[in-house]
Amino acid sequence: MTDRYLSVARTSVHEIEIKRSRFLCALAPVPSEEAAREFIAARRRAEPGARHHCHAFVLGPDGRTQRSSDDGEPAGTAGTPMLEVLRRRELTDTVAVVTRYFGGVLLGAGGLIRAYGQSVSDAVEAVGVLEHRRLSLVEVAVSYDRAGRLENDLRASPYLLRATRFDELARFEVGLAPGEAPAFAGWLADLTNGEAATTPLGDHWVARRPGKGLE
Repeated sequence: MTDRYLSVARTSVHEIEIKRSRFLCALAPVPSEEAAREFIAARRRAEPGARHHCHAFVLGPDGRTQRSSDDGEPAGTAGTPMLEVLRRRELTDTVAVVTRYFGGVLLGAGGLIRAYGQSVSDAVEAVGVLEHRRLSLVEVAVSYDRAGRLENDLRASPYLLRATRFDELARFEVGLAPGEAPAFAGWLADLTNGEAATTPLGDHWVARRPGKGLE
C-alpha cells in the first residue's frame, strides 16, 4: 500500500486558445468514481453550447482506476492524452474535463492530441498540487513551561507539527512517517527529560503542498 500520492490542489477552470478553438480545462480533486462522473456532468451543464466535453480521471492512492473519453473527437486524440498528463504528473483522485469550442480551423489528429494534453498540463500548473501522506499521528502533552521550546523545536524538526491545543497542558499533534516513531521517541525524551506524555491517534492521510505547510 502506498504511503504517498499527489492530487490537484483544488477545483479550477483554466482556458487556452489554439487556432481560434477554445479549450476550457476544469480540474477537481475527487474521492470516488461517482464524484468524478458528477463533476463531468456538472461541466456539461455549465457549458451547454460546447460540442465536446472530453474527460480523464485517475482514482485511488495507487492510481489503479483510470478512465477517459474522447466524447466525439477522433479516437485517441483527447481522452488518452489528457489521461497521459495525469499519469505523467503522478496525479490521482483527480478528474480533468476539457470543454472545446470549435473555432473553425481543423487541428488534425496530431494538433488535437497536443491541444488536449497542453490544456490539462497548463491547468495543473495553474492550480498546483497537493501531496497526501499517510502518517501515524501522536499527541504530545507537556507542561506549559516546556511548551515554547518544544513547539519551536518541532517546527524546526523533520517531524510534521499538524495542530496545537492548549488546556490544562500544552498538546501538539505530530505526524510521523513510517519508521520515524523510534527516532521521534528518543528525540522527544531527550528534549523534555522524559516528561512528555504521548498518545497514539492512529494513521491518517495528511495533505500539504510539496515543500509547504498543511492545507
